[in-house]
Amino acid sequence: MAADIGDLNAFVTVARAGGFREGARASGGSASGLSEAVRRLEAKFGVRLLNRTTRSVAPTEAGARLLDRLGPALAEVEAALDVVNGYRDSPSGPLRLNVPVSAARLVLPSIVPTFLAAYPDIELHVIAEDGFVDMLAAGCDAGIRYDERLEQDMIAVPIGPREQRFATAASPSYLARRGTPSHPRDLLDHACIRGQFASGAMDDWEFERDGEVVKVATTGPLIVRIGAATDLAVDAAIAGTGIIHLFEDWLRPHLDSGALLPVIEPWWQRFSGPFLYYPGRRYLPAPLRAFIDFVAARRIV
Repeated sequence: MAADIGDLNAFVTVARAGGFREGARASGGSASGLSEAVRRLEAKFGVRLLNRTTRSVAPTEAGARLLDRLGPALAEVEAALDVVNGYRDSPSGPLRLNVPVSAARLVLPSIVPTFLAAYPDIELHVIAEDGFVDMLAAGCDAGIRYDERLEQDMIAVPIGPREQRFATAASPSYLARRGTPSHPRDLLDHACIRGQFASGAMDDWEFERDGEVVKVATTGPLIVRIGAATDLAVDAAIAGTGIIHLFEDWLRPHLDSGALLPVIEPWWQRFSGPFLYYPGRRYLPAPLRAFIDFVAARRIV
């Protein structure tokens, strides 16, 4: 019983993503198109493949068994077809990256324009997430993460700056009004602009000096979703709402301009830079191979 490979791909995308909207986001298609493709498959097989509710989409028993066999098979088909891509003068096709918002803001701008100029036939999709998701389940070829967030059984190569810092800062007007803290624990007496992960967990502020690590559960009048609303937090800090704790590179323009002033800088914590990570498959799509080589060449020079 033959089935269209596009419809099969649509089913795998939706099943892995856990929904039609999520699948559309991962694949760059439309939710209605994916839904119609799955309906065609179910009509052809005469079997329901997905259980649909208003809150979730999950494979039926038949769908789960199909997914187990189909996922690796489609990956082999893609790898086989991509062999032909290697004979082109320049790789072509889509490349999907799943990255945190901070990487989209701080790492990729110095890489993407020159990469796309070098490989004009590659179509780059950047999916910036507020939380941490399964990169493969999201339908992406590779992702960017930091050490503590790297998924297991993945190959990781450095990308972007190899060392970063978290900076703590406030506006001159706030410090004139509330005073300047000299130790991380002094922040307990200050209005702090806090971040919240997509899971609902709050982001404790961590500091380090001469081997001593101090974590502070700050309080304050403004809580923003990490990533999506970070620019609002920065604007609020500049306006004098409170003290902010964020990537130094994100705050650097405002520190250089004087709109924000550094606070307890000797305690700013350093951490290793991000990594590009991808599955350790024998065959990688040509666009991903090109991107890996491009990143590696930039590290050499």
